[in-house]
Formats: sequence, structure tokens, C-alpha cells
Amino acid sequence: MLGIIGGTSLLFSTLPQLEKKTVATPFGPAELLCGRDLVMLMRHQNSCPPHRINYRANLAAMAIAGVTRIVAFGSSGSLKREITPGSLLIPTDYVSMTDIPSIHDHAIEHVRPELSQDLAQNLKKLIPQARYGGIYVQTRGPRIETVAEVEALAKIADIVGMTVASEATLARELGMDFAALCTIENYANGLGEEVLTYEHIVSVSREHKDRTEEIVNTIITHMS
Repeated sequence: MLGIIGGTSLLFSTLPQLEKKTVATPFGPAELLCGRDLVMLMRHQNSCPPHRINYRANLAAMAIAGVTRIVAFGSSGSLKREITPGSLLIPTDYVSMTDIPSIHDHAIEHVRPELSQDLAQNLKKLIPQARYGGIYVQTRGPRIETVAEVEALAKIADIVGMTVASEATLARELGMDFAALCTIENYANGLGEEVLTYEHIVSVSREHKDRTEEIVNTIITHMS
């Protein structure tokens, strides 16, 4: 079963008509939108900021619902001039600058966290305008990174966000394949001319809502 995780980039998109369900998990309840062959999760439900998201409950709920493959939409900032705002990128690896949650609280487990190359390749075939390859780095949020932090992060990664690494790690722990489609909303702090604000990021999501709807429908049609 296909699972789709949506964030800021899906705020203004018209989504499929799915049944809202609250799923109980060992880590707390999580709200899903469920269909016959599709499960969607909106990570910022109830205006929850990145550092307050119950990632363990969210990903456990998707596993309980029968999800085997996840495509996560991640609003991101570009760390490289050549990756321009408004573009799309499918990362092939990730780095985290913050604590990553785990479902393994009582035993030592060595699960190799990785993005699914097969799933990412399929995504690239469906979304040919997306740039394939690159490193996603996760910071804690909710604050925007400093100019000095951006300069340091740009040495090890291509885009920066606040959610995808946590979701990818937990998905792999739970046996689900995971790939991400990152929407580049802005240049990271210090790379562009604008003063970064949440309102700016939201305005870019609103500007590209028709494209996002089309991409969601394409993924559902061909991957679910």
C-alpha cells in the first residue's frame, strides 16, 4: 500500500476524498486519511511545528494501516545556487543535525537507514522535471538556520529541511520503503536577497499549488 506524507507544500492543494481515521499506536494516536489503496498523513496537523511532531506515532500508524511504501513531500531550502527556488529535488541520502527518534527503546538494533533507490527512481520517471540526486540535511526547527549554519551545512548537503530524516529513519525501522520529493521554496538564509519568513515559504507553496496537485494525482494514479 502507498503512503503519502504531506507538509507545507500540500497546504493549498485539493487532496483526494479519503476517510479520516485516528489510529492508536504504542506512541500515541495519529490521524490518517485512508482509502482502499492509499494512506495520507498531514504532518503539520493542528498547526504542529516540526520539533513537536510525534514522528513515532505517525509512522507507526502508517505501518499499522498496512503502508509498505512512502513518498514524503518536504518543503526545503536550497543550499546551492544552482538549485533554484520553485524547483523539485529527489534526494538520495540524508544527514541530521538533530536527534532522530527511534522505535527501539529497549534493545540495541542496527537498522541501516536509507532512502529507497528503487522508489526514488520510479518517482523520477513519473516526475521528469524533478532533479534526481542530492543530500537532504535536517535541522531541528522551528527557527530558520543562521547564515553561518547555512555556510557549514552547504559543505555536506544540497538542501535543508526539518522533517524528512526523522520520517525516513522510522520508516526503515518499521520495514517501509521511503523516498522523498522535496519542493524548493527558497534559498537558505544568506544565499538569497529576501528575508526568510514562514509567510514567504507559505506563499511559494500557494503559488505552486496546481503543480503540487498534479504531482500528487500522478503519484496516486501510477504508484498506488
